[in-house]
Amino acid sequence: MSKSLIDLISILDLEPLEVNLFRGTSPQTSWQRVFGGQVIGQAMVAGCRTVENRLPHSLHCYFILPGDPAVPIIYEVERLRDGKSYTTRRVTAIQHGQAIFSLMMSFHDDEETEFDHQDKMPDVPPPEALSAEEIVKQPFFKEMPDFIKRYYESDRPIELRPVELSRYFGQKIEDGRIHVWIRTAAKLPDDPALHMCALAYASDFSLLDAVMARYGRTLFDKRMMPASLDHAMWFHRPFRADEWLLYVQDSPSAQSGRGLTRGMIYKADGTLVASVAQEGSVRQRRDLPRT
Repeated sequence: MSKSLIDLISILDLEPLEVNLFRGTSPQTSWQRVFGGQVIGQAMVAGCRTVENRLPHSLHCYFILPGDPAVPIIYEVERLRDGKSYTTRRVTAIQHGQAIFSLMMSFHDDEETEFDHQDKMPDVPPPEALSAEEIVKQPFFKEMPDFIKRYYESDRPIELRPVELSRYFGQKIEDGRIHVWIRTAAKLPDDPALHMCALAYASDFSLLDAVMARYGRTLFDKRMMPASLDHAMWFHRPFRADEWLLYVQDSPSAQSGRGLTRGMIYKADGTLVASVAQEGSVRQRRDLPRT
């Protein structure tokens, strides 16, 4: 079993403490706060463990306070509704006696319908064309920022292969639309709920970068103080998070220190499997001059 798989499974495998009460921990990293996708994924796991025979179809959440990676996170689940077709759960993440995150989840029985349509997947290079072996052949690789090289070199739970590499050299994306291939770094068990939780974990990666793309900047810009404020996700069709998925992102608006981003996630065959929306803080550090 690879280190990446062990890491992801351990992140999402919560310890049951009591009925409706779970405890999660953070991996040892250099991050000063808990990664937002981790809290989303762990809260989803907590909610899923209180529901039988139904999968989540949507979630809506708010980030209230930064999470402390050195302290376990307590997840309290409230069973709001168990209906004939829908089930509703509210999950609160707690640290130091305070709520740091709140999640609402809805579960639904699969049913037949005459309505079935989706937007078409954009035509972009396949993930194989963006592998480390292919990227190092490009003349610009030596000039590529170190943080992008680490996408291909580090052992992380989620593999990321950005399509628009030129934006890391300052090129502006006028409409803010960017594309990233994502998948878990190793194969996951055949549990549909786990794959949904893993995709929710991954969905917070790079999403606010769609705001920065319009300005030829990135979230790795040390002048910025990015932070997720709220996050919503809808699951449409079955998928595996350990197979390549195309994350199509854009940003229709930014104002007052906040940026709105949207995402659509497709299987490699063009099937739309999930949609995402997020608003985040995209303020510049106050101790630096504005540009």
